[in-house]
Amino acid sequence: MQENYFQETTLLAGKGLPAGGPWTPAALAQLAPSLLAEQISLPVAVLSQSALQHNLDWMRRFAEAYGCQLAPHGKTTMSPALFRMQRDAGAWGITLATAAQTVAAHAEGIQRVLLANQLVGRGNFALIADLQALDPDFWFACVVDSAANVAALGAYFASRGQTIKVLLEIGVDGGRTGVRDDAQTQAVLQEIARWPAAVALVGVEVYEGVASDEAGVRAVLQRALAQWQAIRDDGGFARLPAILSGAGSAWFDLVAEVFSVLAKDDAAQVVLRPGCYLTHDVGIYQQAAKRIHVSNPVAREIGSSLQPALRLWAYVQSRPEPGKAIIGLGKRDAAFDAGFPVPALHHCPGNDAPTDAPAHWKITAMMDQHAFLQVHDTDTLQVGDMLCFDISHPCLTFDKWRHLLVVDDAHSVVGAVSTQF
Repeated sequence: MQENYFQETTLLAGKGLPAGGPWTPAALAQLAPSLLAEQISLPVAVLSQSALQHNLDWMRRFAEAYGCQLAPHGKTTMSPALFRMQRDAGAWGITLATAAQTVAAHAEGIQRVLLANQLVGRGNFALIADLQALDPDFWFACVVDSAANVAALGAYFASRGQTIKVLLEIGVDGGRTGVRDDAQTQAVLQEIARWPAAVALVGVEVYEGVASDEAGVRAVLQRALAQWQAIRDDGGFARLPAILSGAGSAWFDLVAEVFSVLAKDDAAQVVLRPGCYLTHDVGIYQQAAKRIHVSNPVAREIGSSLQPALRLWAYVQSRPEPGKAIIGLGKRDAAFDAGFPVPALHHCPGNDAPTDAPAHWKITAMMDQHAFLQVHDTDTLQVGDMLCFDISHPCLTFDKWRHLLVVDDAHSVVGAVSTQF
C-alpha cells in the first residue's frame, strides 16, 4: 500500500488528534504518535492499514474471477483518499448517492461516477450539468424508474445542449425504488425514446438488498438480467457495451454469480457496487461474509475472508457501581442501528501491548457521548484504561468523523484520511 494515500495536504481539525497542531496527515505520519502510549486524544476512529490492503486485494480478486468490474459505493466512507485507493486498485469507477457527493468526488479527481439513485430536481440537475460542462471527460450516469423523471431530465439537459446517461432501475413490490412491472418499464423506455439527444440509456441497474431472502434476491437479479437482454435484443441501448449493475455489500456474491453469464459478452459490462468491503465489520457484513464463504466457490478459493479495518478507541470514564463501566464513546462516535460496538481489545496504559477483551464485556446502551459497558463485579477494569471496539455498519460510523487515523499493526499512526459528508 502506498503511504501517500494517507498524506493529504488538507489541515485536520477536530476530535481524535494528538496535542499541538494544526496537523496534516503527512505531519502526523512523520510524528508517528502511538495510541498505546496515549499520544492521541480519545475517542478516535482508526483504520488498520494492513486490513485495508487485504480487503482491497480480496475484492479485486473476487471481481476478476467473475469477469466483473467494481464501482464501490462511496457513500460508505465519503473519503477521497479511500476513493483513490479503490480506483488505483482497479475500480472502474465510484458509486455515489447524491449530486453533492458527486461534486465532492470529482473535485478530488474521480472521473467516473455511477449514481445509484434518481437525479431529481433542477438544483441537482444543474450540479451535474455544470460538471459536464466544466469537464467533458467526466463520466456520469444516474438511474431512472419513472417517465416523469425522464421527462424532467430530458427537458433540462436538452435546454443545456447536453446528454444525461441513465440506467433503468429494476425494483420489487414493497421495496425501495425501481420499476415494478412491465407497464412501468415500457413507460420509462418510451419516454427515454422521446429524448434521443438529451437522454441516453446506457444500462440496467438493480439494488437486490431490498429483497427479503436469497430466493427473492435471485428472482430480482434474474429479472434485471432478462430486462437487460430484452433491451439489448431490441437495440434499445444508446451504446454498447451496456452496463448491468447490482450488488450491495451483503449479496455481491449472488450478483456476480447470476450476472456472470454476460462476462464474455462483448455487448455487456457487469459492474458490482459493494461499499462496505473496504472496512468490513463484525456485525451485519461479517454475517454476510460467513454465508458467502460457505456457499461461494470463488470466495473459498481466495481463502481468508474480509477483515474488519475500522475500529474505535475510547477510555473507561467511570466505574460508578459493580458490574458497570461508563465508556467515553457514544452515538456521536459510532453506529448503533445494527448493533452496538463490540469490545475487542483492553489496554492498561504502561503495559507493552493490549489484550483481548473478555467475551462477556458487552455494551448495553449508548447515549450521545457515553456507552454503558456490562462487566463482571470482579473484573479489574479501571478508570483510564483504554478499550478498542469493533463496529457494525461502517456507513453510519464514518459519517460521525471528519477524519480517521490510519494505524499500523503496532497501533502507531502512519497517516490519516478525511471525510466529506
